[in-house]
Amino acid sequence: MRKPVVAANWKMNGSLGLCEHFVANLARPDYADVWIFPTALHLGALAESFRDSDISVGVQNVWCEVEGAFTGEISASMVAAAGGQLALVGHSERRSLFGDSDAVVARKFKKITEAGLIPVLCVGETLEERESGLAFEAVQRQLNAVEEAWDNPAYSHVAIAYEPVWAIGTGEAATPDIAQAMQALIRNHVDQNSSGDSQAVRILYGGSVKGVGAAELIAQEDIDGFLVGGASLDVNEFNQICEAVKS
Repeated sequence: MRKPVVAANWKMNGSLGLCEHFVANLARPDYADVWIFPTALHLGALAESFRDSDISVGVQNVWCEVEGAFTGEISASMVAAAGGQLALVGHSERRSLFGDSDAVVARKFKKITEAGLIPVLCVGETLEERESGLAFEAVQRQLNAVEEAWDNPAYSHVAIAYEPVWAIGTGEAATPDIAQAMQALIRNHVDQNSSGDSQAVRILYGGSVKGVGAAELIAQEDIDGFLVGGASLDVNEFNQICEAVKS
């Protein structure tokens, strides 16, 4: 049985005060893994606060080189040295706002794995792609790009987050049926294109996740947890989502 994950993506939000509030009030469920992705500025503070706990901390983005003249960027190896354990890669906002192509995402993914971090690979389709019947083709293209840059695709130490772009920040989550259908297709793709047990891979749903509705989503066979955006800034709401995965 796959252990559920509830991950908080704070995006460009947060402060030391929010970090302290989270540390003091965050639920510590033993039935789920809790992952926090603060800004890179607050990574060290949270990593230190959660050092002796089961809470894992990561970053929202890295660059695809170890070091060099890349102003404003950080590398996966720097994240590991600062106490980070995970890294998001391929988030829809990185793809749409900052121009991260499939090729760039693949290069970042490779550096994340080389640094010993757990990558959380984000994939998803736009509204246009869904309405054109090309939703899975879009997701498959994103997965293929990473696998082509990967010497021996094995997802055992990787989490995948399905985030329908049309649901990000809109307040409109995918229905449980839509989410389950895509996540089942993703699991089947992993089964056919990598070594290892596809049934062990944790596939999260991300797209306007809130406490209300989380239980119905997690009840689906191939939804193993959530990548939570705006709702993760409210520790009470986040705790409610953690409680929802208990069943």
